[in-house]
Amino acid sequence: MVKRLLLITFLCFTTVVFSQKTLQKLSAAPNPFYSSTKISYNSTLKQPVFLVIKNVLGKTVYKKVYTTKVGKNTITFNRNGLQSGMYIYAIRSRKEVISKRFVIK
Repeated sequence: MVKRLLLITFLCFTTVVFSQKTLQKLSAAPNPFYSSTKISYNSTLKQPVFLVIKNVLGKTVYKKVYTTKVGKNTITFNRNGLQSGMYIYAIRSRKEVISKRFVIK
């Protein structure tokens, strides 16, 4: 009986600890934009992340590594010759991905 209670307690604790999201509140402003936008997100850990930009066909058109700080993070993204249209931007850590869309005018 005691072993069962310990096992249940352990499983509940590990589920709570390991299911916490470390990346939150992703946004880009201005959106739509002409030349640059600021991509903002919150992180609960200092960790390396990838900023990945994909076109609507799913092809990766931009990828760069950043190191986050705890709290609010901001990345300035410049158009860099990308055509006008809709793109999917994502912040990817080792364990999770958050993504949204922006439009380049």
